[in-house]
Amino acid sequence: AAMAARCRLAARFHHIHGANIRLDASHTQATRVESFANGLCFSQEPLAPGQIFLVEIEEKELGWCGHLRVGLTAHDPQSLEVVPEYSLPDLVNLGDTWVFAITRNHNRVLVEGEEAQPRGRPWEPFLLIERVRIPRDTLVGRSRPGRYSHILDDLFKMNVLPATARRSRIGVLYAPQPDGTADMHIVINGEDMGPSARGLPASRPLYAVIDVFASTKSVRVIPVDYGFPSLQTLCRLVIQKHIVHRLAIDGLDLPPLLKSFCQHE
Repeated sequence: AAMAARCRLAARFHHIHGANIRLDASHTQATRVESFANGLCFSQEPLAPGQIFLVEIEEKELGWCGHLRVGLTAHDPQSLEVVPEYSLPDLVNLGDTWVFAITRNHNRVLVEGEEAQPRGRPWEPFLLIERVRIPRDTLVGRSRPGRYSHILDDLFKMNVLPATARRSRIGVLYAPQPDGTADMHIVINGEDMGPSARGLPASRPLYAVIDVFASTKSVRVIPVDYGFPSLQTLCRLVIQKHIVHRLAIDGLDLPPLLKSFCQHE
């Protein structure tokens, strides 16, 4: 219950962000409105151990080289005199920051002595990262809300989207280690990419870093339920059960934020 409550608070972007970022009213969508840089965003709250900060790529922009960058920082965003233009290298050069650049391929970080695992292995209902257990279904990119989404969703669950594609879901978390440090893990469409950074100070507050960089133009935070579903999730399930398709949500007499939540699961 404590994890669930904390996750709902942190599943928003911080009001401190890069100069070219615009947040929606719910602080769950971040869009870079100009250029290819100054797109830094942070989680509203520090993450709990094992808590994933998950975003979905909503919009792409042609003409730029590079993609989304994701990581963790021990800097409270409010302590920054100026939000750096780039996560790499500017924010990292401030120290106590670990950022991973997402590419179309080659995102998996192999542990020494480990062999690459083939794609297409059976999907388990939970993703296990050391002692962390996350419902996998939410982590996988889905089809856009549309007339035939209820048919296509099952196909998208089995389809491995490229990491940088629209609808791809990318998350970051840290897993505490016995020596008091933590490993940072990147998760792409339900697959753990391995420990992309080690030796993080687990005793310090760690904020998620999302750099809406270059060809990535807009991302949305996807809340992840741990244990019992939230009241918001239960309301969404009831609403979706009584409509023909998710486009019909636009015509319902509901608050805009609830409509958005029901459409972006």
